[in-house]
Amino acid sequence: MFRRGGAFIGKYFGTDGFRGEAGITVTAEHAYKIGRILGYVYGRGKDKCRAVIGKDTRLSSYMLEYAVAAGLTASGADAYILHVTTTPSVSFITRCDGFDCGIMISASHNPYYDNGIKLMNENGEKTDDVIIAEIERHLDNGLKDIPQKSGADIGRTVDYISGRNRYIGHLISLSTCSYKGLRVGIDAANGSAWQIARSVFEALGAKTYTVGCEPNGVNVNDGVGSTHIETLAELVKSNSLDIGFAFDGDADRCICVDENGDVLTGDEELYVCARYMRARGELSGDKIVCTTLSNGGLIKSLSACGISCSVCDVGDKNVCDRMNETGAVLGGERSGHIVFSKYESTGDGLVTAVMIMETLLENKCRASSLTKGYKAFPQVLINVPAANGRKTCADVRRDVEEISARFGVRTVVRPSGTESLIRVMAEGENYDDCLSACGEIRASIQNITE
Repeated sequence: MFRRGGAFIGKYFGTDGFRGEAGITVTAEHAYKIGRILGYVYGRGKDKCRAVIGKDTRLSSYMLEYAVAAGLTASGADAYILHVTTTPSVSFITRCDGFDCGIMISASHNPYYDNGIKLMNENGEKTDDVIIAEIERHLDNGLKDIPQKSGADIGRTVDYISGRNRYIGHLISLSTCSYKGLRVGIDAANGSAWQIARSVFEALGAKTYTVGCEPNGVNVNDGVGSTHIETLAELVKSNSLDIGFAFDGDADRCICVDENGDVLTGDEELYVCARYMRARGELSGDKIVCTTLSNGGLIKSLSACGISCSVCDVGDKNVCDRMNETGAVLGGERSGHIVFSKYESTGDGLVTAVMIMETLLENKCRASSLTKGYKAFPQVLINVPAANGRKTCADVRRDVEEISARFGVRTVVRPSGTESLIRVMAEGENYDDCLSACGEIRASIQNITE
């Protein structure tokens, strides 16, 4: 077990839960055992543990959901089932409805054949490292220290669709004005937001055009969603829409497209929202949090507006931790994880979309005008397959330093916390230099892994 960028990494749990190929790396047996452990750990010192469970649209999510619920009830906990919903909604309901913990069955932006188990504490935040370490220990020792309940002490499951409906009401309540007259594109990635997103925007008066809203269990993130933004861009351009929003499989990310089909990444979204909040006197300390993968142009452009950036390691947990440390009320990642601490304790793609709509309406302008004054530096990001990313990154460190200096670029080379990949980013004044640097770093990684 070790920590990377402030995050706990164990035998089973990575930076974003227990994730891998469903039925092979993440099995129903694993899910049952995790449920048993959670029911025991969070039930200590109280009459009964109350846990809430959500899932995305993957075929395997049903298997894992029921296995977790079985484990919870076998340990005497009550399991409240939200059914298909978003990760942020589980966080919101956990915190607002007084649950001991929250569980989300999802592999986020990964393909359908992967799945995962994300755990949250009573505040709707990622579960504390000490609890994850205890879960890992119990998984390894076969649950021999965890008693199984019997008789009237066995827990129950509760259909909790009302919780998801309350979350939808929360999203609608964030808007201060009507969206009537606006034409909005929605790409739900055939995932968790396929019903919720359209419900929110139509309730607020927008005319919606959708793609990625026909889940069948095996098409989540398949050519749609925030990692395939070209699909939404085409929808927006072909229908002359005002704006578009793409989410990932569990809707904790949001990437925006303006009326021209041009993409607003998480960096541009942070720029837009930071300026909006500052103008309203809501940006505490005139500062935000971003990560090492954020474009340097974000920092420079916001500085020109009198807004500073605190830079942290990649990962939404690191963003939230830095926000807590600095008192910042806005933070996020280039991937579209944006955190508004006034409304949520985690990144929420739908909250991000609502806040950008608020900015659009208050400024009474086209979406393309929202990024006026923002200038990004050339940046290239590639993924390189690697089975042991952490070791490989250490092995190529000197090569990366030499390549970076030779091309005069800033680089970030890090193992993915969710996939068997190494993320390589290069940023500089010249795009071709960034591309060449990434190519040489890729070759160096491949020489080591082959």
